[in-house]
Amino acid sequence: MIDRPDPDPRSVNLDLDSAELASTYDATSLHQLNHGKALVAQLAIGPGQRVLDVGCGTGRLGEHVASLVAPDGEVIGIDPLPLRVALASGKHPLFRAQLGRAEDLSAFVDGGFDAIYANSVFHWVERQLEALREAYRVLGTGARIGVNSADADRPHQAALLFRDAMREAGVAGAESINTHGPPFRLSAQKLRELLASAGFSDVQVTHHVAVDEMAGVDEYLAWMKSSTFGNFLLDLPDSAREHARELLDRKLDEVRTPSGIRLERYLVSATARKPVGAGTSETSRVR
Repeated sequence: MIDRPDPDPRSVNLDLDSAELASTYDATSLHQLNHGKALVAQLAIGPGQRVLDVGCGTGRLGEHVASLVAPDGEVIGIDPLPLRVALASGKHPLFRAQLGRAEDLSAFVDGGFDAIYANSVFHWVERQLEALREAYRVLGTGARIGVNSADADRPHQAALLFRDAMREAGVAGAESINTHGPPFRLSAQKLRELLASAGFSDVQVTHHVAVDEMAGVDEYLAWMKSSTFGNFLLDLPDSAREHARELLDRKLDEVRTPSGIRLERYLVSATARKPVGAGTSETSRVR
């Protein structure tokens, strides 16, 4: 038996997702797709490979990776949100989505994958070292992993603007309201340490600035709510939500352009390798 730690008070509520949120995410997640493509480009994924997409969401990035492994490779996506798995299914004949969590890859044999990536998901994973150890187990020797996270050392621009607006308006508890979304963000140093602790070598960590352009505050809030499957501003009382929207809209004037708003997000991205000769068979295959 694995000894489970007490639940973290920041734990994410997965029961808030809805068909509307899943559909909105599928339509608006171009931001995540773009930096996901940059992440997987570093993994040298090619024809015939078997790849695991951890936290595949509605499958937009998995569909792209399936085109890279064609004509005879395979991409398997896992996600804990059934509505998003349903949307992901059928997006590409070489991409298969199923329910699953990063911390438990027991559905897969040792050494069965040529590459694994976790795009825009690892900052939602509470037991991060456990998840990386599972990834290590199911990778073949010499195979690569790619992971990114919102940067714990640098809050996203919108989060700072939101908190400044609420503080200026005297909103009670402005400092403690979760305007970031993901609760388990990682610094570059912490991401490096976790990968090394899980057994990976050749760890390369970089910082990345993502620039999101949106029409206005309502598009931003819809994107954030769908990206966080309903967890965004969850600790803000319903009675204060419209006021919060007005405050943010006013503060966004600082980044408003003739074509809309322009916001920066700050990410840390890492790639690493399972050392050759690490003890699992590269000929093992996915069940």
